[in-house]
Amino acid sequence: MKAWAALSLRGRLFLLALLPLLASLALIALAVRQQESELAAREHALVRASYMDARRTELKHYVDLAVSTIQPLLGQPGGPERALAILSSLDYGRDGYFFVYSLDGHVLMHSRQPDLIGQNLWEMRDPKGRPTIQQLINQAKAGGGYVEYLWRKPSSSLLAPKLGYVVTVPQWDWMLGTGLYLDGIEATMAELERGARQNITATMLWVGAVAVFGVALISAGALALNLSEHRSAEAKLRALARQVVQSQEDERARLARELHDGVSQALVATKLLIESAQHEPEGAARLQELALKRLNSTLAEVRHLSHALRPALLDTLGLPAALQHLAGEFDAAGGTHFSAAVEGEEVGLPEAVNTALFRIAQEALNNAARHAHATTVSVLLRFERDGGLALEINDDGQGFDADAAQAAADRGLGLRSMRERAAALGARLSLFASPGMGSRLTVKLAASDLARAAA
Repeated sequence: MKAWAALSLRGRLFLLALLPLLASLALIALAVRQQESELAAREHALVRASYMDARRTELKHYVDLAVSTIQPLLGQPGGPERALAILSSLDYGRDGYFFVYSLDGHVLMHSRQPDLIGQNLWEMRDPKGRPTIQQLINQAKAGGGYVEYLWRKPSSSLLAPKLGYVVTVPQWDWMLGTGLYLDGIEATMAELERGARQNITATMLWVGAVAVFGVALISAGALALNLSEHRSAEAKLRALARQVVQSQEDERARLARELHDGVSQALVATKLLIESAQHEPEGAARLQELALKRLNSTLAEVRHLSHALRPALLDTLGLPAALQHLAGEFDAAGGTHFSAAVEGEEVGLPEAVNTALFRIAQEALNNAARHAHATTVSVLLRFERDGGLALEINDDGQGFDADAAQAAADRGLGLRSMRERAAALGARLSLFASPGMGSRLTVKLAASDLARAAA
């Protein structure tokens, strides 16, 4: 939370744009990986099932062919020996051959391992302890069928899984069969699995590339936006600085004119009256009276200038009285009716709040007097029941486009100044204005904002 609070607004917007993209891509990657894994597993199972079905059919056809080959020899003299010779010559590859056993487990024919001929392998067991020959003979006696077992592969001399198909030749008490080694299908399945893993890896790399591209695109957009906003902010800041300097110079020039044309001239006239009284004793009383009147007028002028800089009522009687006095001064100028009112139970306000709200009201009334062409302007200071405070200024003038005024670098100085003063207090300033519809300015401070300003 501290790290989030320390981020700038642009940083937060960047993260809010980036994190959903990364989360979406991560979820897509997980979904794709899961789907591809399931698809690879299904494909593996289908290929294996299809391969095994094809091999079973192939083995059955081989055995059926062998049985049909020796069928004419059944019941003939010397038939078994001739049948064994024929079966020994039949093969279909280095590892494809037939074998014949008697039903008690003696090897009668084995074309790839002739050293086994004559041996009784009834008790032979594989490395897992299963009776290999017994399984084959029992399956043949049961009407024929398939048996998976381990047998030494001729081409590699290594034990390998094998699928056999066996039948009986009851006329001679034989078990006849053949088989296919399954290590080839296992290698094929392993290759398919490797291909599936490679496809999943390639997909993840594509997702990662898309993520990197998206991050780069967002970063580039954020950088371009940041540079654009920075340039715009610099232009507005320079224009604002020029306007601030110009406003200061204008205010100094106005004060200089007021002092020169008003106060200075009045003081000079008073000085001349006093000097005349010194040289004309018979008219001294009348001249002193005129000088006193002129001096009082000068003092009033000085108080007026001082009040324009900062009203004394703001420090002595508070914000409500200062706002009413300010509205009275504008109303006295004529042309537009200005009024101020207070609602709610008045409470003492911090000096920072008094000053900021008075300056906001002063700027708003100045704008209304100069630009609004309104008939009435009202100021309302409302003390809320929950301890908050609201300042509302309404006019029925011609209105203006507030967004355009603030967007232009050389306009809206007063609006920006009011917003900055409100933001410094933590207040919420809202302005509703449109051409021909008047305007309403509202500044609201919660009780917590007032407490913070008083701290």
